[in-house]
Amino acid sequence: MNTRVLVVDDDLTVRDVVRRYLERAGHQVALADNGEDALAWIARQEPDLVVLDLMLPGIDGLEVCRRLRQTSAVPVVMLTALGEEENRIAGLQLGADDYVTKPFSPRELALRVSSVLRRTGAATPPSAKELLDGDLRLDVAAHSAFLRGTELPLTTREFDLLAFLLSNPGEAFTREQLLEKVWGWDFGDQSTVTVHVRRLREKIEVVPAKPVRIATVWGVGYRYDRSA
Repeated sequence: MNTRVLVVDDDLTVRDVVRRYLERAGHQVALADNGEDALAWIARQEPDLVVLDLMLPGIDGLEVCRRLRQTSAVPVVMLTALGEEENRIAGLQLGADDYVTKPFSPRELALRVSSVLRRTGAATPPSAKELLDGDLRLDVAAHSAFLRGTELPLTTREFDLLAFLLSNPGEAFTREQLLEKVWGWDFGDQSTVTVHVRRLREKIEVVPAKPVRIATVWGVGYRYDRSA
């Protein structure tokens, strides 16, 4: 597999347990115990994925995620305490790809990490090299999206969600279906989908509050409508 994962947590025991489980899953693991060191490490050699605790000394996890998203689309899996729903939503809004709540199963975290890494570029049919809708173009092979010729700063999950919806125009999907088809989850917090749709609208809609591409189907979920 040879993927590099950076684990950022100020708890030595958590870092050690996560490291052991991720290494058993075949990943190379680097460790950081604070946000400043994590950002410095990423600036030197960007990992394939970051496991990021939100409650860090100094620069907290939300700020690390915000700064990271200014320059990178590297997948981020957040670690949050059970009662930190507000912070979890904030992390997703900043561009985190997934989350695991503490206390967590190290095995589940390792599976989530592997799932996020597998999803990179895997949300569209292999035969679809390019997806087009007016001035929006998705290069599936390069895992990149362009609007009016300008590349969009999409996270892995945002690209996967957009590619899936664009591959199935006119078809309405529930949040539960999208969690299964895009995230690969059999169950999960459906607000994850809501947050990612909101972020996509901010990036591809002329007026995000009045979307014309990603429509809300009341009582169902979401549908992609092609440009006229």
